[in-house]
Amino acid sequence: MDQPGPMSQPPVTGTPAPRLRDRLTIPVLASGGILMAVMQTVVVPLLPDLPRLTGSSAATVSWMVTATLLSGAVLTPVLGRAGDMYGKRRVLTAALGLMTAGSVMCALTSDIGVLITARALQGAAASVVPLSISILRDELPPERRGSAVALMSSTVGIGAALGLPLAALVVQYADWHTMFWLTSALGALGVAATWWAVKESPVCEPGRFDVLGALGLATALVSLLLGVSQGGQWGWGSPRILGLFLVTAAVLALWWWQQLRSERPLVDLRLVTRRRVGLSHVAALLTGYGLGLSIVATGLCLLPGGLTMLLFSPLSARISATRGPRITLALGAAVIACGYAVRIADSRDLWMVILGATVVATGTTLAYSALPTLILRAVPAGQTASVNGVNVLMRTIGQAASSAAVTAVLVHHSSPLGDVPVPTLHGYLLAFAMAGAVALAACAAALSIPGDVPRGGLRRARGATRGARDEAMEGA
Repeated sequence: MDQPGPMSQPPVTGTPAPRLRDRLTIPVLASGGILMAVMQTVVVPLLPDLPRLTGSSAATVSWMVTATLLSGAVLTPVLGRAGDMYGKRRVLTAALGLMTAGSVMCALTSDIGVLITARALQGAAASVVPLSISILRDELPPERRGSAVALMSSTVGIGAALGLPLAALVVQYADWHTMFWLTSALGALGVAATWWAVKESPVCEPGRFDVLGALGLATALVSLLLGVSQGGQWGWGSPRILGLFLVTAAVLALWWWQQLRSERPLVDLRLVTRRRVGLSHVAALLTGYGLGLSIVATGLCLLPGGLTMLLFSPLSARISATRGPRITLALGAAVIACGYAVRIADSRDLWMVILGATVVATGTTLAYSALPTLILRAVPAGQTASVNGVNVLMRTIGQAASSAAVTAVLVHHSSPLGDVPVPTLHGYLLAFAMAGAVALAACAAALSIPGDVPRGGLRRARGATRGARDEAMEGA
């Protein structure tokens, strides 16, 4: 009998590389979310020194934050929709690439115009979390999905808690460009790891991209967030701010009309405005408000909160699995309110400041892990990235509104220290009270979301349905 030739050998299966890639999918996606948050926060400790380092005014330097906010708000729903249409891994890798390119540009220059442009490029990374959550929904079995989504949602807080101390350390002991070289290297590593470890999702919804809808949404969001972020400097009653808000209202009305009549809209408004999805977005807007207020804490106070978010993400997934994500969301909002109550009770001792910030971080973990789970259960698989992008957008608007509100309160409640006006403790306490009240409103919105069946109950309900169907078949 002839011996089989080399070409007839059975293929080698079970190689370790595919299994290793599967195991690394969640860590790689989570590291991308953390890196995105680090990129957004590392510039904060630099802001007081950048006017001197770049030869620019403080107002001009503030655009390094505003540019990231605006581009992130515009690109998050756009890239989410592109991911649903053209491939989530492809768009995710592109977003990480733009973030890394912006970091390289920051490392190479001290020109404020180039720095602002680079920070605008980095705003594309705001889409990393919704795209990653959508990939996890497509790739993971249901029993692993909840904890992975909870961890992914927590990466925003974890990255912020790590980014501020890291940036402060680099700025104090090294040239400020070193910080951007470091983030550039991490970004390049993130791009390569994502391309290697993350599979392209098989779930997509092909069609023609809604360019008109994207331009309309971009115009409305830029007008809104520009007005909110610059109102304190330009004056809330100034013609520029009032004009921006009028443009926002007019363009948003036209955009809404166009989206409802478009065959392939950028945002499916009929889906987004369903009670379960719409109230989830309202809760995201309100919890985003509370999270934005935590910027008054120092990096030292945020670091324990970031570790808490990492530790509590599995617990939040367990609560969602047994009680339902709307209960987790309501509980998280209530815990946030309790955290601000701690800050009101005592904000003079450092340990109480850290305790209050940590309680707020715990509530944020519960709330932010529940929001994407609510979305995933309520929308078709082909639209998860775009709808989660809208949810992240609502958080961004909430954070921008919180910054504007806190600034207005602290400016009104300040006293001179030498020649510099300094916010008073009463101003901070009033800001905490506002945040707590809005968190309670988010809790009420969460409880208004239609109830869902916990995972075990859903299995039992499906079993009962199959049993009744089998009995009917036997009777027939």
